Amino acid sequence: MSTTTTPAATTTTAPTPASGLSTSRTTATAARVLRQLRHDPRTIALLILIPCVMLVLLRYVFDGSPRTFDSIGASLLGIFPLITMFLVTSIATLRERTSGTLERLLAMPLGKGDLIAGYALAFGILAIIQSALATGLAVWFLGLDVTGSPWLLLLVALLDALLGTALGLFVSAFAASEFQAVQFMPAVIFPQLLLCGLFTPRSDMHPVLEAISDVLPMSYAVDGMNEVLKHTDMTATFVRDALIVAGCALLVLCLGAATLRRRTA
Repeated sequence: MSTTTTPAATTTTAPTPASGLSTSRTTATAARVLRQLRHDPRTIALLILIPCVMLVLLRYVFDGSPRTFDSIGASLLGIFPLITMFLVTSIATLRERTSGTLERLLAMPLGKGDLIAGYALAFGILAIIQSALATGLAVWFLGLDVTGSPWLLLLVALLDALLGTALGLFVSAFAASEFQAVQFMPAVIFPQLLLCGLFTPRSDMHPVLEAISDVLPMSYAVDGMNEVLKHTDMTATFVRDALIVAGCALLVLCLGAATLRRRTA
């Protein structure tokens, strides 16, 4: 009596997503993003030059009133990088999602945390360059008069840029097109811009608006800049403001990793 055997069916399983953060996977992702940005001079110009151009324009708008530039220039030194990093990061990330790049990457043994951290690292490097150029231009060439250390201004500007990067990564998960990504700016950035204390002290606002401004990270970025303008040394209030901005950036990055979809809708 003969018996026949049939070959066992083989199944193909998708690679298991990596767990935890890996330095090698994060740096590889960051290097890939930087290589892509290197071939996009318009994006680099938007990231690096636009904040500097806006500061120069602002300086000569208030050419007859240098004190006005001193009072709002430091605050805008942090706001401009936040806005540009938000726009570029949200659009660049969404472009990779709609082109299918993110879906292919996430089909590999690459964790969401590695991907988000890699993007944050790449854009963070650009944020350092952007913040350093804008701060140096404002302090040493445009005559921005600050009582404290310019390095503290640079620190807050960098934290703002990283916050803009985190917000851009986060909102890109909810946009279906680049146009929709830009539409998030009035919802995410403009309320913070109006309530951060740039136009009027937050204590003079309606109590409801003041309470809302107390939970918006841009308010603490502006407060931190004002601390540098008024005090020669690092104050406890400045440390608190800087930690809040950094904590918000980290929290939004974690939310971005949690909401990142593995498939393109």
